[in-house]
Amino acid sequence: MKLYNTLTRQLEDITPLDGKTIRMYSCGPTIYDHSHIGNMSSFIFTDTLRRVLTASGSSVQHIMNFTDVDDKTIKRAAGNYDEMEPMAALAKLTEKYERIFLTDMKAVGNDMAVITFTKATEHIADMQKLVQQLHKDGFAYVADDGVYFSIEAYKKSGKRYGQLADVTTGSTSEARIQNDEYDKESVHDFALWKTQKDGEPAWDFELDGHDLKGRPGWHIECSAMSSRELGQPFDIHTGGVDLIFPHHENEIAQSTAGQNDPIYAKVFAHNEHLMVDGKKMSKSLGNFYTIHDIQEKGLDPLAFRVLVLQAHYRGPANFSWVNLEAAQNRLQDLRALAALRWQPRAVAHDSGTEALEDIPAELANILADDLNTPQAMAYLSRVAAQLLAVHIEKDMVDHFETMLRGIDDLLGLNLSAVQDITDEQKELIAQREQARAKKDWQSSDKLRDQLAAQDVGLQDHPHGVIWFPLR
Repeated sequence: MKLYNTLTRQLEDITPLDGKTIRMYSCGPTIYDHSHIGNMSSFIFTDTLRRVLTASGSSVQHIMNFTDVDDKTIKRAAGNYDEMEPMAALAKLTEKYERIFLTDMKAVGNDMAVITFTKATEHIADMQKLVQQLHKDGFAYVADDGVYFSIEAYKKSGKRYGQLADVTTGSTSEARIQNDEYDKESVHDFALWKTQKDGEPAWDFELDGHDLKGRPGWHIECSAMSSRELGQPFDIHTGGVDLIFPHHENEIAQSTAGQNDPIYAKVFAHNEHLMVDGKKMSKSLGNFYTIHDIQEKGLDPLAFRVLVLQAHYRGPANFSWVNLEAAQNRLQDLRALAALRWQPRAVAHDSGTEALEDIPAELANILADDLNTPQAMAYLSRVAAQLLAVHIEKDMVDHFETMLRGIDDLLGLNLSAVQDITDEQKELIAQREQARAKKDWQSSDKLRDQLAAQDVGLQDHPHGVIWFPLR
């Protein structure tokens, strides 16, 4: 498989560093609120990447973190549970939004069984060890409010700061940034460890004779968790383009300072922003949406997956309610394809079985080219149109089911989950066909509406009606 590497600015063949397993780390959610659809589009990208790598024959070890201690989680926990002790308040908040996140991940078709999730608060000792080593090697210094990483020392050691992004030297490393996140693309020393403020959760920590009871900075968390779980260097680091700077740049710096091998992760793969009506998502613009908002509109979260897959991960996808409804219609067409397994023709004919089994392989070939999901979706739509036009025969059902599983393995659309309808619903379809034969359009429409109320849609074709699930 070829994938674009942000580090080298070129497409690269993906092969395991150890010759056996591709080790992949994904920056996961900060669990202080519902993940917005921009976050979910990034996780759909990562899930699809893992699926295609697996289909290419690679074993994949996939780690995703939960950021359950940082500026945002601490502030929200204090505001929501001010009557509780800070550590307990933090745990209550983050456990709530962890559950919501996992529910949303399942709703959009992401396979969580193959991901190992890890929490920042489970790796405090690893973070402290890394901070201690950086301080010992001369890349970190103690300040009045914590421990900071020295950009100047890093650059003087022969390493390059700005591997992923072009950063300026204005407001140089003499300026310190305590905030976990900052926007200006300029060089600043950043917090590795922050001393406790009033009302904050804290862990004991001593360094060079200083009592530094407090908590980690955001950037150090991913460095410690990834190296602990995957070793260093590992194969692929994923995330949205908004994480390139400063988060991923700072991860590289603190993970390679003092190391002979300057490589932290061999490949950095970043997905572009999800736009909303052509604009960046923002609460102030009123275009900030979650998976719950999609469900409240009566639309399927898997339609959102279709919308994301229709755009290439290195180009911005555009969310709008009109676009999502179009994606829902496309999803229904694919479910109509999947429903053919329950309504085959009686005529025995096996000429199409080989072609059916070739379809997942062709999809995999398309996706192996830098995860070309738009072309893959276009190919799948052509396949659906062709098969819906000719139907399938009874002796093709086993091959057809194999095809569906192959499509699901690659794209996560859950087409194999389409179930048969009831005998009563089939009888309503038969009655509608009789009404149509008599040109009794009023009765025909009434029966169609009755079935739609039961989440059964109908498509009329020259060879007969095809039913499909609306949800």
